[in-house]
Amino acid sequence: MKVQNKKWTDEQFFAVREEVLATWPTGEAIRDLDANIAYAKSIPAHKNFAEVLEKADKNKKTLAQPRAGVATIDQHVELLTYLQDVGGADLLPSTIDSYTRQNRYENCQSGIEESLQEGRSLLNGFPAVNHGVEGCRKVLENVNRPLQARHGTPDARLLSEIIHAAGWTSNEGGAISYNIPYSKNVPLEKTIVDWQYCDRLAAIYEENGVKINREPFGPLTGTLVPPSMSGAVAIIEALLAAEQGVKSITVGYGQCGNRIQDVASIRVLKALTKQYLEEKGYENCVVTTVLHQWMGGFPADEAEAYAVISNASATAAFAHATKVIVKTTHEAIGIPTKEANANGIKNTKMTIQLLENQTVSKQKVLTKEMDLIEAEIRCIMDAVYQAGDGDLAVGVIEAIKAGIIDIPFAPSVFNAGKMLPARDNHGCVRYLDFGNIPFTDDIKKANVEKLEERAKVEGREIGFEMTVDDIYAVGQGHLIGRPENWKEGNE
Repeated sequence: MKVQNKKWTDEQFFAVREEVLATWPTGEAIRDLDANIAYAKSIPAHKNFAEVLEKADKNKKTLAQPRAGVATIDQHVELLTYLQDVGGADLLPSTIDSYTRQNRYENCQSGIEESLQEGRSLLNGFPAVNHGVEGCRKVLENVNRPLQARHGTPDARLLSEIIHAAGWTSNEGGAISYNIPYSKNVPLEKTIVDWQYCDRLAAIYEENGVKINREPFGPLTGTLVPPSMSGAVAIIEALLAAEQGVKSITVGYGQCGNRIQDVASIRVLKALTKQYLEEKGYENCVVTTVLHQWMGGFPADEAEAYAVISNASATAAFAHATKVIVKTTHEAIGIPTKEANANGIKNTKMTIQLLENQTVSKQKVLTKEMDLIEAEIRCIMDAVYQAGDGDLAVGVIEAIKAGIIDIPFAPSVFNAGKMLPARDNHGCVRYLDFGNIPFTDDIKKANVEKLEERAKVEGREIGFEMTVDDIYAVGQGHLIGRPENWKEGNE
């Protein structure tokens, strides 16, 4: 199929659907799309992800959502129920296992069987495709919150079919955000088409009276991603989804650490997403936001880890993000216990509650940061449209090739990998090496001056060592990766 940013016809969609449903035996049970939609319509409003998000956004409430997923249905229900009842989660996830993300369903089946034998999960998530619509419906029917699939799947077509047929009303991911940061050899030409299918599927439910939320994955690699780069990708994926008919879109952002920059990023991302959707003629779209708590290295000490979680929660509260994705004190150890996961939610909710109705004042530094982020995003977006001669889907492919979109530390062979980030003297993430990103001279100057300020304070040259130091800093108890001898010379 030729790649273009054009809404699929029914003929196109249903032709591909035959192939998708034949991928694995559980696809046969969801062949009747009308019946799937009818079931989804029966789900009460308080379990509809899009409706709950929209209500929270109107009321300026920040909802808390954990990450969680295990191999078997009963254990997964037990885990989610615990996070709902004990942790107080407002929204529930089903984190999908790594085999499913790579469409390796045979391995999933072995993992399920071994998990049942062992009495514990031997998969790092919930294998929704293998459990099929019946299993996924059992999960939804046994919890009292909306369910979202969170995964990292380049080809999520069958997964999307099954979760929506099961009444799960939100699906995370996109052609860029679930490809470049996650996969090595998957071409953009394939993921764009595959995610157009997922978006068109969501829109068909929408057109038949079932609100379905779609959420691009904001943090990307989660490591020093400049806000304008993650913001541009989120806006692009929102626009691609809207072309297929999606109406409920949650744009995400991974916490960088400087509160002013983080609040500015959330505000700009929401405003610009709305502007671009309106400018391109996509009407009646509801845009909400999500802040992902710190995605980098965590301290191993539990008390210190709680400080990282609380700090991120405060940022979400000040930014009035619609929801926040919660971390746990076990991030440095491995998969968290249900108790640690619930405690992370409680910590997050208490912090947000204490800061309810508070905000970062409209000080000059915030406005200046918002202006810079917006200017950077617009440069990237203009270049993407130009690269595709006005077609956004084509533009994305050409922009990745040219390094206009360049995601730091991504494994994809199609990513240029020339852009490098580093923190400035206040902890904001800036562009250390611009690579081929087409910023104006004024934008480049602003980034360089910020990094020069840090270099002068630390008594060293601007360079890659800053980036390396910054990657490990939070795990060592600092936001900025200062040189080892810096403190001695600056006491």
